[in-house]
Amino acid sequence: MVQLIVGREGKGKTKQLLDKVNAEVKDVAGNVVYLDKGTKHMFELNNRIRLINVTDYMISNSDGFLGFICGIISQDHDVQQMYFDNFLKIACLQNGDIEDTIEKLETISKEFNIDFVLSISLDEHELPENIKSKVIVSL
Repeated sequence: MVQLIVGREGKGKTKQLLDKVNAEVKDVAGNVVYLDKGTKHMFELNNRIRLINVTDYMISNSDGFLGFICGIISQDHDVQQMYFDNFLKIACLQNGDIEDTIEKLETISKEFNIDFVLSISLDEHELPENIKSKVIVSL
């Protein structure tokens, strides 16, 4: 399943994402991965959560990002949840169509039984119609 936390920059999406991942890691049997554009939030995450700084891996487009996600999954068959902070930046989608990438994440989710939670710096009314149903928090 793919879930979205949406709102403009500075509205508190990262705090919502951190609260959610830290609350859910207690009930998850598998591994939890948190992807971000830096390591700023390292000490705010439960020590069971793997933080990955995506900028260390030379990802330059959304297809490269999806390949990166699949690489993580292929190396750790116990991944159960993945959280993406600053999704538009880490997935190289600042000016791109997010619909296709989110649909591909939904396919990956179903294939490998992994839940994705994305923080997106857009207002809910700016999202394509067919992904608005994935919004769990709108700020």
